[in-house]
Amino acid sequence: MGIDLNAIRNRLKSLQTTTTKRNYLWKPEPGSTRIRIVPYAFNRDNPFIELYFHYNVGKKSYLSQMSFGESDPIVDFSEQLKQTGSKEDWILGKKLEPTLRTFVPIIVRGKEKEGVKFWGFGKNIYQELLAIISDPDYGDITDPMSGRDIEIEYMTPAEAGNTYGKTSIRVKPNQIPCTDDKDVLELIVNGQTDILEVYKKSSYDELKTALEKWLDPDSEDTDDADTETATDNASETEKAEAVVEKPTASEQGQTSAPKVNKVDDVTKAFDALFNKK
Repeated sequence: MGIDLNAIRNRLKSLQTTTTKRNYLWKPEPGSTRIRIVPYAFNRDNPFIELYFHYNVGKKSYLSQMSFGESDPIVDFSEQLKQTGSKEDWILGKKLEPTLRTFVPIIVRGKEKEGVKFWGFGKNIYQELLAIISDPDYGDITDPMSGRDIEIEYMTPAEAGNTYGKTSIRVKPNQIPCTDDKDVLELIVNGQTDILEVYKKSSYDELKTALEKWLDPDSEDTDDADTETATDNASETEKAEAVVEKPTASEQGQTSAPKVNKVDDVTKAFDALFNKK
């Protein structure tokens, strides 16, 4: 019996995709880590990237069409279930709702030359960061020239005494440029990856097929299961994101990232990136 070359190719593709995701994603490690949110080259107006994921349909995670304001068959089915009047259907419909996961491009202090990575988090940290930015005492902490670093403290489940661990954030008081190193600036300005290269957009038909297989488990192909989710199960991660300390003192509009031909000056490079005069 010969080797199934298609199976080999599919497995190789799966492993390569997982490696790519891990290269571009960042998760807090136990202890304290300082990071800086940097401008997102593919959306000049907003570094916060809101994506919705289906985690509870089969063994793969799927990027929901809801992320782009488009029709999603799993969402449509979820809404139908919630309107039947059955408690069981309503619970199942809620389970099928996509989960919001927000990403920001960051550099990790001390590892800036590893380039820009994406930090993904749940609702709690997202709300905390937006509240800080809305506070006039702090303002836009993501500004490349006058923003602020963020100290992230992560406690493991054993340390936190719970199932998921605990993540807290503290915005540093000093306003500083995100970098004064031309090599790092080059990575920020010209070396970013589109988040949709990390998480591929699923078509309507792909989501419909996934839903049909989930509803009929006997027909589900388990050989191509994608074990890589959006950094981890979002519902579990949200429970870990107990933001315990505030600082003391939509459509994404994705476009091709502009290229800055020469990176000599931090201010000029960011002005060129964002078409400031």
